[in-house]
Amino acid sequence: MSICSSSSSSSSSSSSSTKSWILHGLAVGAAIAVALGARAYVAGSSKLRSRVIGIIPARFASTRFQGKPLVQILGKPMIQRTWERAKLAETLDQVVVATDDEKIAECCRSFGAEVIMTAESCRNGTERCTEALEKLGKKYDIVVNIQGDEPLIEPEIIDGIVKALQAAPDAVFSTAVTSLKPEDAFDPNRVKCVVDNRGYAIYFSRGLIPYNKSGKVNPQFPYLLHLGIQSYDTKFLKIYPELTPTPLQLEEDLEQLKVLENGYKMKVIKVDHEAHGVDTPEDVEKIERFMRKRNLA
Repeated sequence: MSICSSSSSSSSSSSSSTKSWILHGLAVGAAIAVALGARAYVAGSSKLRSRVIGIIPARFASTRFQGKPLVQILGKPMIQRTWERAKLAETLDQVVVATDDEKIAECCRSFGAEVIMTAESCRNGTERCTEALEKLGKKYDIVVNIQGDEPLIEPEIIDGIVKALQAAPDAVFSTAVTSLKPEDAFDPNRVKCVVDNRGYAIYFSRGLIPYNKSGKVNPQFPYLLHLGIQSYDTKFLKIYPELTPTPLQLEEDLEQLKVLENGYKMKVIKVDHEAHGVDTPEDVEKIERFMRKRNLA
């Protein structure tokens, strides 16, 4: 008997505000590229960074929530819901699940997903994506790391970060942020981000950033919440595992800080997205309540 049931793809549509934020971010990225004298690259970006794969890294032995990819969310495993959303993205030529666990692999195969087995020694999702890409043996220009704990990720966000990286030749990495809810300000599982005036990441933290002198949340400040999805230039992805872990990365336990500490640029787009990541067992009830309220099957 299969570990999980195979159900039809969820088809909730994204809000128009999400699309407008993404379009705004892409317009800014294209303008920056022109200003940097990269007209030729931007004009040919569809060729130079045209082949795109989406990889969903999934491991069973999570310290905070063991077996998280297989947790049922309104009758479907979370990994299935993530895969179904990713398959709707227009920029992805292929979508695979990368895992080190046979239970997760069997579950994914039961609903039609392609699975790449990776080593248990992978320290994070980026390294798991790197190994999966090597084992596939196919050439891709961009790899999208789609976090399996964001089962309601919008396909437009996936497309948005891909297009942002295609339009920013000086960046090796792209990701997305959304508005941070005041109640999540001091939750270390909700990663915060600050961005410069050109749309490039300055820093990520589990703490509230920026942090003002009062030590309280400023209701007037537009704090940003990092969404786990990110894309990489494949040439950089081959370099990443060889980079020595950095002090900020180790202290915050955030892999994207190793990118910034080594001087690489990361493009960020802002989207209007109801972020419902599943970090703990308690989050499952929250996301199911959200889905019932909006009639999301």
